[in-house]
Amino acid sequence: MTPETTQKRSAANLELESLNFAWGRRTYVMGILNLTPDSFSGDGLLAGTDGDSDDEDARLEATLAQARRFLEAGVDILDVGGESTRPGAEMVSAQEEINRVIPVIRALSEETGAPISIDTYKAQVAEAALQAGAQLVNDVWGLNADPDLAAVIAAHRVPVILMHNRSSWAHAEIKSRLGGRYVGVPYEDLIGDIQRELLESVEAARAAGIPEEHIILDPGIGFGKTVEQNLELLDRLGEIRELGYPVLIGPSRKSFIGYTLDLPPEQRLAGTAAAVALGIDRGADLVRVHDVEFIVQVVKMTDAIVRRSAD
Repeated sequence: MTPETTQKRSAANLELESLNFAWGRRTYVMGILNLTPDSFSGDGLLAGTDGDSDDEDARLEATLAQARRFLEAGVDILDVGGESTRPGAEMVSAQEEINRVIPVIRALSEETGAPISIDTYKAQVAEAALQAGAQLVNDVWGLNADPDLAAVIAAHRVPVILMHNRSSWAHAEIKSRLGGRYVGVPYEDLIGDIQRELLESVEAARAAGIPEEHIILDPGIGFGKTVEQNLELLDRLGEIRELGYPVLIGPSRKSFIGYTLDLPPEQRLAGTAAAVALGIDRGADLVRVHDVEFIVQVVKMTDAIVRRSAD
């Protein structure tokens, strides 16, 4: 499959148990629930602990309270993750990831009934999360990290977010105030390379039996791309949308904003808002964010401007 052969596709609607995604009619919001002690954005719900505290009930209630707040603000999907993906983050075992996310997913599923996404690239974690009530898999490695993940997704007949990712320690640079970024990442043709590699992930999904209407693409803003490459990707997002699949972007508090504005993660709300609004104008269907109350308003206002003719 090539970009040329997919440009005439139109993204089909996607139905989850509690929500029908009518692509193009409005932008959907995914709220981030980071069950980690080391999130780059400072919002990790295990921050200040080693993840093994006896106070598990208190942490679970704090997570549920944040999820309730997200849903009251208008979030459409809760994205639950148990491993940080920031440059330099420590990997955790599948079992540790399961221990972090499963109690939360089970509780969220029972209490809210809201669509839940599991942010993982591990088949074992995805299997446990889907059994616990998750309805969507968000794979930051686009089916390139665990050869068993695609089969798990296909067996459960759930959607998958396939993200483009060229992250590598060889190109990572970390500064204490601004955090990690990538430098000197080689691309022959930035958008062409991202398109091609995303379509390779699509082919892997289809080969495993995942239907095309269950595929969402994420061009991977902040993952294996320099500040300038991230800015260019966001500006040219429409070329990713032309592949014919729904597009998710996750610019929230990312380092390309911090290094552009010289601001630490907790001061990147305005930059995030600008990136979200521009991304919607360029064709984003979903946005993955931390500061949901503010960004939901940005999304609604931007939709009112750019989707006036949508049915």
